[in-house]
Amino acid sequence: MSKPIKSTIVVCDTEVTVVSFGDEDFISLTDMLKAKDGDFFISDWLRNRNTVEFLGIWETVHNPAFNYGEFAIIKSSNIEGMNAEFIRMSLPQGERLKRLNEIAIRQMTTLTASNRKALPGEKK
Repeated sequence: MSKPIKSTIVVCDTEVTVVSFGDEDFISLTDMLKAKDGDFFISDWLRNRNTVEFLGIWETVHNPAFNYGEFAIIKSSNIEGMNAEFIRMSLPQGERLKRLNEIAIRQMTTLTASNRKALPGEKK
């Protein structure tokens, strides 16, 4: 198996890392966002329903151990909807952000776990 080849391209005066592995190229979204307010754009992107759907499709194609049941829960308990509920509950912005961040971390852990028993905090 060949080793990945790392290179950079320049997009709007920003260096963006490109990793080539075999006949596939992967670009760094983080590098692309350096020219902007990266944290804002990343969190905004992760809240987007289309992003959640894209991640589900990508996992379906590329991850044979993808947990469809857990993903269905995540896809239905969308972060944007949760934020709206927290606003309705009159939670301050800092508290909403903290809770949404915890939820997003739990959801990403669930999505990326290849074995249901491997989830943190679960009894075997």
